[in-house]
Amino acid sequence: QVQLVESGGGLVQAGGSLRLSCAASGRTFRSYVMGWFRQAPGKEREFVARISWTGGSTLYADSVKGRFTISRDNSKNTVYLQMNSLKPEDTAVYYCALKGDLTYSGRYNDPKDYDYWGQGTQVTASS
Repeated sequence: QVQLVESGGGLVQAGGSLRLSCAASGRTFRSYVMGWFRQAPGKEREFVARISWTGGSTLYADSVKGRFTISRDNSKNTVYLQMNSLKPEDTAVYYCALKGDLTYSGRYNDPKDYDYWGQGTQVTASS
């Protein structure tokens, strides 16, 4: 129904930058949010950022606020995560997620809120 494909991960030195992309295809929705989550080895998947289908509403985890920026290009059905000033603790597999046909107003910062997931892309910030 929905395919999400992430790209842009890699290895950078601490302080460096990366931009992740998530291309969506398949079913369309009247309303939706798209989010980025990450999971480090031995840890639970955690929220990073999310954006509404209009692009007018964004939310960030405190740990990335001021360093990461989420954006979208509706013409390309793509969401981006610009990551600056990367730290070793940002090292994780980053996942793109989508929740379609919203029925309530919420923060949408919990993995359980989302229906569709990408395969993930590895981000490593070395010290």
